[in-house]
Amino acid sequence: MFPFILFLFIAVPIIEIGLFIQVGGFLGLWPTIGLVLITAFVGASLVRSQGLQTLLTMQQRLQDGELPAQQILEGVLLAVAGVLLLTPGFLTDLMGMVVLLPGPRALLARKLMDKVSVQGNFQQPFGPGEHETSHHRGNTYEGEFDRKDNHDKHDKLN
Repeated sequence: MFPFILFLFIAVPIIEIGLFIQVGGFLGLWPTIGLVLITAFVGASLVRSQGLQTLLTMQQRLQDGELPAQQILEGVLLAVAGVLLLTPGFLTDLMGMVVLLPGPRALLARKLMDKVSVQGNFQQPFGPGEHETSHHRGNTYEGEFDRKDNHDKHDKLN
């Protein structure tokens, strides 16, 4: 994994520099800088709107009692897309826009979920009629009590 990341840290800036030279030679300096700034602002607003939509979907799945694993991973991918879009460059903008689109993002999230296995001791929340025990959480206190109503208090006062 480390050699791949090292390759990306070397290759991506070289490709970006080449693209800047090509686009700058075609459009000129200021239009190229303007294009980079526009993609950053548009990308940031799109990440925000897509993030809110993903958050709403996640909340709906939680209310339905489902684990929103797909939406959580899509939220992480949206954060990655935001970083890519805010990074100056045309290649990173292209990659960020692809991740930003709902179809490719969902496909990428499903592929990543297939590669990841989750291990652990997960328990369902308490359903109707089920009670929490001390090994789940909290403390158990034992004791006795007597229930007295208002008539008992009134009789003892007279």
